[in-house]
Amino acid sequence: MDTGSDEQGTTALGSRAPAFIRASRPLHLSWQVGVFVVGLAVVAGGVVMLPLPGPGWLVIFGGMAIWATEFVWAQLVLRWTKRKVAEATRKALDPKVRRRNITVTTAGLVIAAALAGVYVGKFGMVAPWKINN
Repeated sequence: MDTGSDEQGTTALGSRAPAFIRASRPLHLSWQVGVFVVGLAVVAGGVVMLPLPGPGWLVIFGGMAIWATEFVWAQLVLRWTKRKVAEATRKALDPKVRRRNITVTTAGLVIAAALAGVYVGKFGMVAPWKINN
């Protein structure tokens, strides 16, 4: 497959393996297996990082990018993800949406501070699990 750019300015889909690897079917299949295994290890590491400290989603997308060097399905997933992130960024930068987000965040912080004040006023600076009834 061609690895140049298509008419929309996006990279064409398909393998980005060197030409000498794509020329030999067994070598290309071995290359694809290697790319899949490395990508799988990176994605698995990202999944492990989701509940633990670490950049889980970033690592998962890194693994997807590794897969996208060889597999069309991963390239399509990354294109879709990039479109959605660009869309969300554009929406978040809209002044009306920013104003709404700031208002909602401020209201949430005021409510949280009021609840914390009520708690401290009633129980003092005691952890909730150490309160004796």
